[in-house]
Amino acid sequence: MTLEIIATHRLFEGTQGFYRHQSKATSTSMRFAVYTPPQAADGPVPVVWFLSGLTCTEENFTVKAGAQRLAADLGLMLIAPDTSPRGEGVPDDPEGAYDFGIGAGFYVDATEAPWAEHYRMYTYITDELPAVIAEHFPADMARQSIMGHSMGGHGALTIALKNPMRFKAVSAFAPIASPINCPWGQKALGGYLGDDQAKWRAHDACALLEDGHRVPTEILVDQGMADPFLEEQLRPTLLEAACQKAGQKLTLRCQPDYDHSYYFIASFIDDHLIWHAERLNAAA
Repeated sequence: MTLEIIATHRLFEGTQGFYRHQSKATSTSMRFAVYTPPQAADGPVPVVWFLSGLTCTEENFTVKAGAQRLAADLGLMLIAPDTSPRGEGVPDDPEGAYDFGIGAGFYVDATEAPWAEHYRMYTYITDELPAVIAEHFPADMARQSIMGHSMGGHGALTIALKNPMRFKAVSAFAPIASPINCPWGQKALGGYLGDDQAKWRAHDACALLEDGHRVPTEILVDQGMADPFLEEQLRPTLLEAACQKAGQKLTLRCQPDYDHSYYFIASFIDDHLIWHAERLNAAA
């Protein structure tokens, strides 16, 4: 499989790279970013996936979160995929809204026209891109973890719950806790998957917990209490209640005065990286 190198930069004795490849899952060209820490010179290193939120690309986390310094110290590879397919022929929200279509793939495999041809982000994230990483990068694919923000927090939680043997840890910043129960999720899941809400449950963390899915380690979630989307879209109390009922360990940290931005993520990214490193190293 051909991998195009868009750009590489020396960073904290490691390499920050941006890449492009032709995706079979989405039938489009897809971009992603990888930070390879200096320890990779001596052999494969553990992998942390970061799934971004609405309107984002592979650049948002890579440029704004400030994660690479500690990742270099901890020996973690950071992978930041794009949030949706893009390009000529890829359908977008007919009204140009930011919460559906391009930049808003919601990490599902769409089944409804016209989205089904290209919007296959679940398969891309869980199957195709990991194969690309394993082929082209010094990644220890036996030690993977996943985290995300907002729509990407939803993606991280649901993907981890459905793949508990693959990911050694999962965390999220301000995740969409229950897409079934918020306007963003109802629009996206209805558009991509159709009106049958039974199909939505596979992409809702709270529903997955109700249906018996678990992750083997504790979940970490940080939520800013000045987040403008807190009550209508994110609804972390639903996740808290679902975890409590399911017996799933959860650390939910409510951070006063923090909003939904990357200033919030940058403030607590070190805690999340340390959380992931501890669990990834325990799996060695």
